[in-house]
Amino acid sequence: MKNLIISIASGKGGTGKTLISTNLALSLSKNIQFIDCDVEEPNAYLFLKPKFTKTESVNIPIPVVDEKKCDYCGKCAEVCMYNAIAVLKDKVLIFSELCHGCGGCSLLCPQKAISETNKAIGVIEQGLSGQIEFAHGVLNVGEALHTPVVKAVKKKIDNSKTVIIDVAPGTSCPVIEAVKESDFCILVTEPTPFGLNDLILAVGVLRKLGIPFGVIINRADVGDKKVEKYCDKEKIPILMQIPIDREIAVAYSNGIPFIECNKKWKQKFINLYSEIIKLTA
Repeated sequence: MKNLIISIASGKGGTGKTLISTNLALSLSKNIQFIDCDVEEPNAYLFLKPKFTKTESVNIPIPVVDEKKCDYCGKCAEVCMYNAIAVLKDKVLIFSELCHGCGGCSLLCPQKAISETNKAIGVIEQGLSGQIEFAHGVLNVGEALHTPVVKAVKKKIDNSKTVIIDVAPGTSCPVIEAVKESDFCILVTEPTPFGLNDLILAVGVLRKLGIPFGVIINRADVGDKKVEKYCDKEKIPILMQIPIDREIAVAYSNGIPFIECNKKWKQKFINLYSEIIKLTA
């Protein structure tokens, strides 16, 4: 089987992305790399239980103004689209919480009065979960810039392996960065009005990015059939349906992948991967 980069996403939070991604990784088990890009709240490690062997900081460059050189022309504030710089009559204020580290201010400063210093916004932790290579990004508490941490953890992708990426909920910039360059995306949803609404948003993003995708319906025996009707109308393949099952819920609440409790699901996830390969051929 060929190696793919498979992202697991959804428009709505709480649909079961981590449930799907971790059980898929464990079902395949060999030559697998797992990347958790839900950097604000990574939780795949609770199920895969990797032994971490490496930690590195994720930094962004923050401007530092040499006011001996600065003539307070205001060019830096003018070019900063994030309003991270305010130039007063005789002082420059830097709001590091707003800075995106683009480097525009230092590049365009006429007096070359701006240099940069690194600001740590998160970490990447790497390790092994059995035979699965594991990495996740962790955003520092209070930081708002998810995307640089997502970019940093994605640099750890090993294209010689099948890569499974656990994506944050929603359709914002960190999600787009996480799914970008995937060979296939699994959209996990639920048969509720909220599930359908946010699924439609996620479908729109993936179609714009040109990434092939299919849907898994979790908790499939609640709610209504509108998700299935939508997928049928839009010719979106439904890859799997997972019912509400006490055994699955109890296992999940205890941090146990449910393929370990019910072996039939392992083969279903192996079949899921085979189906994805057919859809990407």
